[in-house]
Amino acid sequence: MEDTFHQLYEKYHHDLFQFLFYMVKSREQAEDLVQEVYIRVLKSYDRFEGRSSEKTWLISIARHVAIDWFRKQKTIRQRILERFEWDQHQIEDDGQPLPEEVAIQNEQVQWIYRALNACSIDQRAVIILRYIQEMSITETADVLGWSVSKVKTTQHRAIKQLQKQMINLTEKEGLSIEKTGVE
Repeated sequence: MEDTFHQLYEKYHHDLFQFLFYMVKSREQAEDLVQEVYIRVLKSYDRFEGRSSEKTWLISIARHVAIDWFRKQKTIRQRILERFEWDQHQIEDDGQPLPEEVAIQNEQVQWIYRALNACSIDQRAVIILRYIQEMSITETADVLGWSVSKVKTTQHRAIKQLQKQMINLTEKEGLSIEKTGVE
């Protein structure tokens, strides 16, 4: 099992990290979640039936780990919101960019990265798998446990949402559409 684990790590670690990074938008959190994926892989590898590729199986696990993390964050945020005394505190946005935004150098990638926030978790997963991980529609359907038609529909809606968000961002920040590459 140790050799198999090392082979999986060597072949797919970058893909898993990249998928989780784009999902959660935090390098540290993505690293933690990748570790959770490997823990789940170690616990369940003997049940892997080989009906899909190892990469598809691993990214499917990563997707479930990310969804679990989002659910946990939602619960934590809800508890904080319930306890916060809104009338006694003023929250100010200092307008400083997130560290992840600063780290991404390519301007078009920054715009797409920011626009991904407007997408649902499912739409974000499809965009990441199809265009960043470069998976086929069939592979994406396998990872997500969906039909091919659902992947196509979600992809179409995600692209529409990204285009809408990119146009909103260009109008908001006064940049030309040509500069951002949105058509």
